[in-house]
Amino acid sequence: MMTVPVQVPNERARRDDAQASDSGRKARVGPEGDSLAGSTGRVSPAAILGAVFLGGAFLWAYWPTLVELVEAWNGEADYSHGFLVGPLAAYLLWARRDQFPGRVERVAWLGLIVIGLSVAMRVVASHYYLKAIDGWSIVVWVGGVIWFLGGWKVFWWSSPAVAFLWFMVPLPFRAERWLSLPLQSAATKISVWVLQTLGQPAIAEGHTILLNSPLRATIQLEVEQACSGLRIFVGITALAMVYVVLVRHRWWERVFLVLSLVPVALIANAARIVTTAFLYKYASDEAAKKFAHDFAGWAMIVLAAGLFALVLWYLRHLSREVEIVDVGEVLRRRRR
Repeated sequence: MMTVPVQVPNERARRDDAQASDSGRKARVGPEGDSLAGSTGRVSPAAILGAVFLGGAFLWAYWPTLVELVEAWNGEADYSHGFLVGPLAAYLLWARRDQFPGRVERVAWLGLIVIGLSVAMRVVASHYYLKAIDGWSIVVWVGGVIWFLGGWKVFWWSSPAVAFLWFMVPLPFRAERWLSLPLQSAATKISVWVLQTLGQPAIAEGHTILLNSPLRATIQLEVEQACSGLRIFVGITALAMVYVVLVRHRWWERVFLVLSLVPVALIANAARIVTTAFLYKYASDEAAKKFAHDFAGWAMIVLAAGLFALVLWYLRHLSREVEIVDVGEVLRRRRR
């Protein structure tokens, strides 16, 4: 019997071979554009310089727009959630870090097309005085820069967080009114129905609820545009988007969650209007106004979040995953 000697490399030799192989892979350059990193895998000075240049250009170009956005978040209750959009978008990226496709060594020039689209949006917004389009161009610009520096895969990985930034921009007045009017009408009708169900003599005239009181004159509770429930709807939509991105459900469960947004927002807003009506009737005008303007906005968002949690609980109990087991395999395991 012949024995053939085989040389087995030691642990150090295997490590040296692996490092050499990695260095060879990092030194190779793909066919798309210029390199952003050296062969050692570290970020190159060119990448740092490019990031500083893009950040400076962004602040120089968008500083007036950012100031207007902050003023809208401070001055309009429907958009006070804008301060939370950026941190939540960053959290979406961090929560999905396990799916990060990896850094590319070369820029993707197609990202410049998206950046050019954001510039065109700014030109149109400036020419026609459309502040919303100017704000939305920030989202497009961010997506274009990510595509340019990280490539298509990184852009696709970050797209949910980038899309979430749309919630920080106030809607145009016409879109706001177009959404508010049907929400106002639905909130008025639902609130009157709840009051009547609870035994209260209430009727609706347009967007005004007339509530009879034996101790005082007829109470006229107007459901204004600010009370349409748009703020609750936007808040619960943002919450649903975060949940859908973080929790991987089947497609029909996601559709069910999206369809539940409008009923949840309407129920929460009707609860605010009914509570305000009871405070007007049984407490005082001051207590009702303080509740409606100071406390109810955030409280109803919490209530809407609770209702949304009930929807999720229902989905979890609507169907259960079962494991299909081969009877023969079970019997063989028991015999062992």
